[in-house]
Amino acid sequence: MERGIQMNQNEKNTETLFTKAFTQNPYPVYTKLREEDPVPYVLLPDGQYAWMITRYEDAVAALKEQRFIKDFTKFYEEDMENADLFSKNMLFADPPDHKRLRGLVSKAFTPQLIAGMRDRIQEITDELLEEIAGKKNVNLIDEFAFPLPIIVICEMLGIPTDDRDKFRIWSNSIIEDPNGGYDEKVQQHMNDFVQYLQKRFAYVRENPGNGLISQLIIAEEKGDQLTEQELYGVVTLLIIAGHETTVNLIGNAVMALLEHPRQLALLKNQPELIHTAIEEALRFNDPVEFSTSRWAAESFEFKGKSISKGDLVIVVLNSANHDPNQFKDPDVFDITRGKSRHLAFGKGIHACLGAPLARLEGEIAINSLIQRYPNIKLNIDKNDLEWRSGMIVRGVKELPVTL
Repeated sequence: MERGIQMNQNEKNTETLFTKAFTQNPYPVYTKLREEDPVPYVLLPDGQYAWMITRYEDAVAALKEQRFIKDFTKFYEEDMENADLFSKNMLFADPPDHKRLRGLVSKAFTPQLIAGMRDRIQEITDELLEEIAGKKNVNLIDEFAFPLPIIVICEMLGIPTDDRDKFRIWSNSIIEDPNGGYDEKVQQHMNDFVQYLQKRFAYVRENPGNGLISQLIIAEEKGDQLTEQELYGVVTLLIIAGHETTVNLIGNAVMALLEHPRQLALLKNQPELIHTAIEEALRFNDPVEFSTSRWAAESFEFKGKSISKGDLVIVVLNSANHDPNQFKDPDVFDITRGKSRHLAFGKGIHACLGAPLARLEGEIAINSLIQRYPNIKLNIDKNDLEWRSGMIVRGVKELPVTL
């Protein structure tokens, strides 16, 4: 009975969810859902039905709920040749595999090691800002927000930064795919990505170095730490997740500051506020809008809703980050807000491993940009910006600015 009611309610939800107006500004819809139906059962763009968690406390509970699992192969027979290669990583694994896979790369992402990368990240940032110095108008995504994190993660992995445009094409295709990997173009990009990694792994086996890929190949060759499929899955995740979050963090943060000139002026005059400014940018317009998928391992009641075994569950991080029960005046952008318990990097065992790196890149990028170009302005109407599609990231495709 309840599922039938939810299906009828879904028709109302679908009228406002995933439309162009929603993509541009989803927050009024989230406000309505939190107030009227905080755990709706909705139809997603890829044709699946899912429970959406919209309130902050519910989101935290869902992210920590062990009965919501990440390994979809426990419910579905996957028939896409390369999909399994892209999912054999810690993001889509449950204990004990999750701990093993995360442990293989976690040592490269400790706060101490990331802090030691500050000078190199600053150097890359300065080089990129110098490259656009002679230009009046630039697309900040293409010329700054994208190359900074992809150069950093490529150097960490030990792969050529000259290949970064390939990674962007493949990453965008996979992240923004509305059809769950069944699109022919997406499949081709997956094939291209796998073929690239095959050649790269073969090269590294013959020419080992200090990069993280070399370390992972050693673990794979030992046989008891990493399988070949997991090697592909982990490296793919590091390449995609290693830059996607930061690209959109930089873009969304710049937009928020340009839309709030008093906050921008405050940061220019007090650059030490950059730490809280980045946290507020993450909360205000989270670069990751929806959590990656979870499935109910068993049937149980969650926040008043009867969840059935195998049901898909998605946490709406941006809605949780605008919950007035957690954040005072949540729709106000305030870089002096102070310590924020936002969910931009998730919660629980699957919390983002690269959070310290994304924060550092964001802090250096934003402060360096506004100090170098203090008169930067958006040179397009905000309503004309094209937002990226897909069910994970939130960011614009282009960000035209006048320096």
